[in-house]
Amino acid sequence: MAVTTAPERNRPAPPPVRATRRRRRRPGIGGEGRAGYVFLSPWLIGLLGITAVPMLLSLYLSFTNYDVLTPWSEVRWVGLGNYRRMFSTDPAYWHAVRVTVTFALVAVPLKLAAALGVALLLDRTWRGVGLFRGLFYLPSLLGGSVALSIVWRSMFSGDGAVNSFLAVFGVSGRGWVNDPDWALQTLMVLAVWQFGAPMVIFLAGLKQVPGELYEAAAVDGAGRFRQFVSVTLPMLSPVIFFNLVLETIHGFQGFTSAFVISNGTGGPVDSTLMYTLKLYISGFTDLEMGYASAMAWVFLLAIGLVTAVLFSTGRFWVHYSDGTGS
Repeated sequence: MAVTTAPERNRPAPPPVRATRRRRRRPGIGGEGRAGYVFLSPWLIGLLGITAVPMLLSLYLSFTNYDVLTPWSEVRWVGLGNYRRMFSTDPAYWHAVRVTVTFALVAVPLKLAAALGVALLLDRTWRGVGLFRGLFYLPSLLGGSVALSIVWRSMFSGDGAVNSFLAVFGVSGRGWVNDPDWALQTLMVLAVWQFGAPMVIFLAGLKQVPGELYEAAAVDGAGRFRQFVSVTLPMLSPVIFFNLVLETIHGFQGFTSAFVISNGTGGPVDSTLMYTLKLYISGFTDLEMGYASAMAWVFLLAIGLVTAVLFSTGRFWVHYSDGTGS
């Protein structure tokens, strides 16, 4: 038993320890928050200066008669005049719409079909397959470059490489890029030839298909074609949907090849007058920037509508591994 001495008994008890609250630091601009804004500032400046402000300015210009050369003080508000002209009194506008829709409806499915077919061929483990994958992807690295379009125009000219190749088999060629019946088709072939990007995405999707599904289908007596229809396509439907959305938007935005091959005119006989090329001619050749701005906003809304339609129909044919739809 401990003995307490007198001094210890007379010592005052220590004050009770109060629980101290840690002050919460408000998330603010100090410390890490300030550093985050500093690192984000280049992107924010680019968003405002290159995207947001020009978009709002173009929306305003679409309701004016601005023609680049007129001083701002003389710019006149025309309301919906540019839009009424677009839909009622400009036949070249609707011709550009038809050319663009035709290009997208033909080139996009063919490009996806070529990408999927080559991906199926390259989904192997034999030696050298990596080299072939790189070679097939190479055209996509060139993108819509001016140099590639110039080479393409030279190849499909009257004395180009395509006609020289056909002459070996006794087939007489033609000036493909100068023929109104074939000029748009040369642009389609160029677009389909650049199937490397969707091919890589298809390859990644094929790697995710379980091999047990093919084994079960083979046990049930399914051949190669039946396995492709019943196993490969349903399992790849999310990837197909992803590529379809991206390539459809890209197909509607085609500009460089049409501009270079037609020398910026959309010829011959407006056969390659894509929507974006018509927009460029209206804004920078005819100097009707207000009208071109109206065309740009209609184009934005049209692409948004097409994308919304694709997403709304995707739930009927896109299947995910957990059994849910799009």
